[in-house]
Amino acid sequence: MRQDKAEPSSKSISSGFNFPSPAREQRRSLGNMVFAAETMLLTKMLHGIGDPHVQVVLWNGQEISNREGKAVARVLIRDRGALLKLVADPELYFGELYSAQRIEVQGNLLDFLEAVYRVWPLASQGKIGKKLLARFYDARRNTLDGARRNIHHHYDIGNDFYKLWLDERMVYTCAYFSSPDTSLEDAQIAKLDHVCRKLRLQPGEKVVEVGCGWGALALHMARHYGVTVTAYNISSEQVAFARQRAYAEGLDGRVEFIEDDYRNVRGEFDAFASVGMLEHVGTDHYQELGAVIDRSLNDSGRGLIHTIGLNYPRPMDAWTERHIFPGACPPSLAQMMQIFEPFDFSVLDVENLRLHYAKTLEHWLQRYENNIERVTEMFDPAFVRAWRLYLAGSLTAFKTGGMQLFQVSFARAGHNQIPWTRQHIYLPAGAHDGNL
Repeated sequence: MRQDKAEPSSKSISSGFNFPSPAREQRRSLGNMVFAAETMLLTKMLHGIGDPHVQVVLWNGQEISNREGKAVARVLIRDRGALLKLVADPELYFGELYSAQRIEVQGNLLDFLEAVYRVWPLASQGKIGKKLLARFYDARRNTLDGARRNIHHHYDIGNDFYKLWLDERMVYTCAYFSSPDTSLEDAQIAKLDHVCRKLRLQPGEKVVEVGCGWGALALHMARHYGVTVTAYNISSEQVAFARQRAYAEGLDGRVEFIEDDYRNVRGEFDAFASVGMLEHVGTDHYQELGAVIDRSLNDSGRGLIHTIGLNYPRPMDAWTERHIFPGACPPSLAQMMQIFEPFDFSVLDVENLRLHYAKTLEHWLQRYENNIERVTEMFDPAFVRAWRLYLAGSLTAFKTGGMQLFQVSFARAGHNQIPWTRQHIYLPAGAHDGNL
């Protein structure tokens, strides 16, 4: 049976000769323009943060780097929305996108963070707008009610979580390493002694501690230095744990843990201690804290404040403040003087232990990773990644000098029982310097 040969259709002619349609060409041209604009924005962002030696890989496989040579890590951006957020505010959105797995760091996370922190210009970390808003955020967030909410957000997420990666005494502040290979447990005991010796505690004295964590320092003071301690804290979980420890160790008659704000401290004391709380006070409340210390110390009183600090005043980075430590604001040394100067306190000694905090965080991060399966059972994947980034970022900040750890000792201006040297700090436990 004879069949007529079919005429070729316009579709077959077009596909055969691959003639592009005007609509397809427009879409392709628009796509190229969008991609070029995105690439330009990303390149400018990398330049703005100092051109770290990293490579960025987009969702379509395109690789971008502002530096020659092998990068220390690759950053995979999984979608266009993530790219636009990152370009808009890398300080805030990198952490959010990393936690949500819309950004992936391929390579060692610590190497990547150090590459960024080493080159990130100071100007970008202290923008004028952020500085102007810093006082507003402090005043709004660290009122009596606001401070309680902020502390609950970070410290009341479960003692079992913190037990996974802190030392056995649950000390959540910088340890003191006599050598780099000292264990975390020994280094935390050494830190407790370091604080007690700087305070020159004597048996029978009364001490007030504000922001006492899980109670390790208060219990150590009472057991090893023969003092009585009144400790204030607004974290319900921490206070309950500390009270249980005091009872179990037979120290509940010598240490009182009070669930209340530092602003409500009552009584007169020989010594004042604050370890790891000032970061949560807010600079607008420093004179208020100074007034509390002034009314609490007797005529021969002395004190010590141990705090994360900064080289110059600036707000906490946006991601950490929003997701990890709401209301937190580490001070510069100049800002800390607002606590002492209005009340005529004499600053006796300032020590910076930032490398000790970097070493502490190495231990915490390793223990966190060793227990990652347990953490994953407790929390969702975004939380797990956020806390990994927080610990790694903190370690890197102390290592690279972006964050400091200050211990500031002070006393009443007319109090002259001041050691001639620092020898008393390094004597064996129980020994005393005759020059006290």
